[in-house]
Amino acid sequence: MDALITAAARFLAAGDALSALQRVALRDDPPALALRGIAMAQLGEHPRARELLRRAAKAFGPKEAVARARCVVAEAEVALAMRDLGDTPRALLSAAAALDAHEDHVNALQARVIAARRLLLLGRLDEAAAALPAVDLSGVPPLLGAIAALASAELAMRSLRCRDALAAVDMAQACARRSGVPALIAEAAELRALLDRPVARRIDAREQVPLRLREVEELLASPALVVDACRRAIRGAGLDVDLARRPVLFALVRALAEAWPGDAHRNTLILRAFRTRHPDETHRARLRVELGRLRALIEPAAAIEATPEGFALRLAATSEAPDRAVTVLVPPIEGELAALQALLADGAAWSTSALSLALGASQRTVQRALAELEAAGQVRALGQARAKRWLAPAMTGIATILLLPALPPAG
Repeated sequence: MDALITAAARFLAAGDALSALQRVALRDDPPALALRGIAMAQLGEHPRARELLRRAAKAFGPKEAVARARCVVAEAEVALAMRDLGDTPRALLSAAAALDAHEDHVNALQARVIAARRLLLLGRLDEAAAALPAVDLSGVPPLLGAIAALASAELAMRSLRCRDALAAVDMAQACARRSGVPALIAEAAELRALLDRPVARRIDAREQVPLRLREVEELLASPALVVDACRRAIRGAGLDVDLARRPVLFALVRALAEAWPGDAHRNTLILRAFRTRHPDETHRARLRVELGRLRALIEPAAAIEATPEGFALRLAATSEAPDRAVTVLVPPIEGELAALQALLADGAAWSTSALSLALGASQRTVQRALAELEAAGQVRALGQARAKRWLAPAMTGIATILLLPALPPAG
């Protein structure tokens, strides 16, 4: 490798893309193409960067497997920055295996961190935990160490493990300071600030209290029965019932929890669950059926009793917790568009296809939601047709961690 390539690589490692381009901008050999692609990515010119990296990967010969694998990893990172989440991780994982086989463990770690970050964006927390390597970051280059620690911190925060999140953020900040890259230092500081911002609200006896992430973790570990509207589940009191795909049952249990210790009127339950303001006998019959299904899910920790006006939630007292309470945990903002707003608030430009993958919704549904948000002035579009991307201003004063979509654990 010649002196100009070596110098450009060193400038890129320090985050100085312009100095790197001054040395390789007029060259078209494979190493120069790869370095130009990485430099363009650092400058935010992602489509051009992707084109250069693909050209470099094709230009490297069959005996240059390590160089080709590094180009695949760099292109995957550019795709992640572009929020192009449609590609399967097969090529990336194959590149990581090739790099490990040639003892390039640093770039192999980079590949696996990229795969984990992609899975985090898609809400696949269990898969991200499996993909994220548990390695000692003390011997890793500071730039990569900071990125890996940031991914670990985000995973811990979304999994409600505050102690692990704080340790990972501290590691990320230390690595970022050693790297000297201002953007990375700012990102680590912003993630640390999220731990002190409200991530949810607790509703008790119709009073709302903002909660930070640590307080949410403590609430879910308490004896209280928590109706979690952030993840559409029932937690605590020996229960862990996922209702993300059963909206009628979740609407009923939330209405009962908000009315606790009193009862919820039948018409209120019908309105919340079936969205009709004119109930008849068919709605009342269906209400009894759905409440029967809900009873089966929450026994023996709680019961649903009929009252003269409606139904009430009753907790089974235990010797360990004789005065258990029912509480509702809700995100800082609610509505059908909350998860979409949370995804767009990360500052990146998203395509509708990437948003539909992350939300688990059809592209047409996402397009209608974006049109609604655009009409309200809450998002803006860049580009046209297939190149169209969507942006939204960051949400200030709150953390969007619990608004982001997350798949329930497998099994």
